[in-house]
Amino acid sequence: MLKNYFYPIAVFSGGMIGVGFLSLPYIALKSGIWVVFAYFLIITSLVVAINLIFCEISLKTPDFKRFPGFVGHYLGKWGWLYAMVSTMIAVFGVLLAYIIIGSQFLASVFQPIFHGNQAIYAFIYFLLVSAVIYFDIKAIAKFELWVILLLFLSLLLVFIGGFSHINLSNIFIGSWAQQAGKLFLPYGPLLFALWGIGLIPEVEEMIAGDKTRLKKIITISTIIISGFYFLFIILILGISGSQTDATALQSLKNFLPDFLISICLSIGLLATFAAFVTQGIIFKKTLMFDLKIKHWQAFVMTCCPPMILFLLGLKSFIPLLSFVGGVVLGIDGILILLMYKKIGGKNILIYPLSLVFLAGVVYELIYFVK
Repeated sequence: MLKNYFYPIAVFSGGMIGVGFLSLPYIALKSGIWVVFAYFLIITSLVVAINLIFCEISLKTPDFKRFPGFVGHYLGKWGWLYAMVSTMIAVFGVLLAYIIIGSQFLASVFQPIFHGNQAIYAFIYFLLVSAVIYFDIKAIAKFELWVILLLFLSLLLVFIGGFSHINLSNIFIGSWAQQAGKLFLPYGPLLFALWGIGLIPEVEEMIAGDKTRLKKIITISTIIISGFYFLFIILILGISGSQTDATALQSLKNFLPDFLISICLSIGLLATFAAFVTQGIIFKKTLMFDLKIKHWQAFVMTCCPPMILFLLGLKSFIPLLSFVGGVVLGIDGILILLMYKKIGGKNILIYPLSLVFLAGVVYELIYFVK
């Protein structure tokens, strides 16, 4: 049972849980909980639909391809070229976000003991995740499972430790007039937090003996993670209210005991670590399978650019999530629908979903330019 379902679900879910969900309580504070709830229903349904579509594409395509390889197979050389560039932008953005938040967590846990600035902890974090990128996805499947269990445990500990501080009025804080200007803010970060297309070929390879389980595993994983994210929003907002910050866990320092904060930050660190490794391995394999380059070259091309971007000063968290989620992943969604059309997909799905992704891309570009 573990091998058939839990480990594949753990790999997919663990790869999805990175840093995107940490921004969601702050976004709910700015946009309003009812707006975010509506977005959860819509975006979760959208992601489940696009995941199932990509599962169908993946099952009909020769193995050992990653997203650019799929696009090239169905949409030709120019489609492959764009997909490779967009994949690089998305992956570097994702890994940069992990470095930003992961190093903050690492510093919060160890800075009181060893001192040093965040750049030092970012470098330590970078060295650790880079070393583990050498391992195969199966080597971290059990680790991913434990990380997910620890995340749920930490949520329970925060609930117990912060129960006396929970105030339901905090969840509904803010006025409609203030939140109206943030109506579209949740789209990009939530799509970013729930997107797991790149993980689907990995899961397919893990269950090579019975691929009929693929769609069920991906759907279950997405729904579980979506539920976890929403409970996380309710819990954090209920405790910290208007003091909720962009990384969520840091705002709990004023309400929870230090030891519990350290536990939560440590588990958050493990979550970013596991997600970085999973995404890094996927991208390394993308370079190896689709560009046919050597292992060490793929490793360097995967790990070094995000750290270089960090050292260049790109450290804005939520705008980064919004751009990658709304623009880059939105265009990827359109490419998936174009591939789906090539295999005889249903137009009743293709055109409405394409319009949703296109509208999201336009909005995020306008927002980013502002």
